[in-house]
Amino acid sequence: MKLYYSPGACSLAAHILLNETNLPHALVKVDLKEKRTAENQDYKAINPRGAVPALEVATGEVLTQNVAVLTYIGRQSDNTAFSPKEDTLEFFRLLEMLGFCEDVHSAIGGLFAPNLPEATRDLLTHLITRRLSQVEAVLEDSKNGYLLPVGFTQADALMAVILSWTTPLKIDLSAYPKATALRDKVFARPAAQKALKEEGLI
Repeated sequence: MKLYYSPGACSLAAHILLNETNLPHALVKVDLKEKRTAENQDYKAINPRGAVPALEVATGEVLTQNVAVLTYIGRQSDNTAFSPKEDTLEFFRLLEMLGFCEDVHSAIGGLFAPNLPEATRDLLTHLITRRLSQVEAVLEDSKNGYLLPVGFTQADALMAVILSWTTPLKIDLSAYPKATALRDKVFARPAAQKALKEEGLI
């Protein structure tokens, strides 16, 4: 497999999961502004939408979108938390939680847009507060500090990456201690530390 990533972007979740599963993979850095890879390829020829992650699973076969990429990586592993049996409630709960992560992603990630009108920024700030409160509520009901009863899954990796953006965006997480703890717990994992080093983030 070949993961197309941008340092610190949501593709970091797939990078963490690839390290967690020890699946063989290559990494290709993408400049999202220029839409070029580190090898000077036209990234839009790989993913026409120009976003990361993109995961080449076979020559000429590329998956995009976090829900698909993270689910696919999980299905290649023998970790039952990453790959619950199809047609079980656990499988659909994982998809449900990945979908919820994308809701949080849209809210927080929206603040990265340049030249945001103040009215839009206010709307996003209100939405972020609502989404973070929902994350905290999920974790309040958790017995293990993760988003799902089975423990650490790709949903936690994705949520932790999204929550990490609150630092550069200066979003105060002090009202969300369980969300903060989840972020910190995920990034303390050896697979996450390795991914951060490989992306030049630490």
